[in-house]
Amino acid sequence: MTSTFPNISISTERLVLRPLDEDDVPALIETAADEQVTAWTSVAHPFAEADALRWITEQAPAERAAGHGIDFAVTEFLTQRLVGVLQLRKTNWHVRSTEMSYIIAPWARGEGYASEAALATAQWLFTDQRLERIELRTAADNTAAQQVAQKIGCISEGVLRGASIVRVRAENGTWTEARTDYIVWSLLPEDLEGAGEQLAESGGYAPYADWN
Repeated sequence: MTSTFPNISISTERLVLRPLDEDDVPALIETAADEQVTAWTSVAHPFAEADALRWITEQAPAERAAGHGIDFAVTEFLTQRLVGVLQLRKTNWHVRSTEMSYIIAPWARGEGYASEAALATAQWLFTDQRLERIELRTAADNTAAQQVAQKIGCISEGVLRGASIVRVRAENGTWTEARTDYIVWSLLPEDLEGAGEQLAESGGYAPYADWN
């Protein structure tokens, strides 16, 4: 029998992580149009309404039903505004592991939302879901995503050479693909000890341009 993630919401001090719904379509389209999202993620470019609807109504439900992962819309608690998406993929229920990635909308950067959402999700995975390993992979030049990994206590395990394809904007404005390295990060339950306190001591979820 295949294990699956429950279709739930996760709350933090400032955020609610919930299932994607069709009301998120305009914000997803605007987020996907951002240059940094185009460069560092596999989100389709260009990204149209049909792509957003397919993600929400087909791809995300299929991933969860198959036991492979889950997609969370990251929203502000007070305004309910979409500020990003957090994804879990390549979940192995026997090994008790999953891979995490995150995207923060351009209008929500500098607030520490990625680290807040990632830390809350990790705590939920290690406690309620009884997972024992979370893996993150960041492109070698994506230093902001690496800061998020470090902030929540991840350990860098090494480099996968030439394992990632990123998009590079040419002088004429067109996008081309380029091969780069992946940095592999891991987070185990014991790595979370003190992560919340460290964030609190630094004045909360310290601002930096967090996106992946």
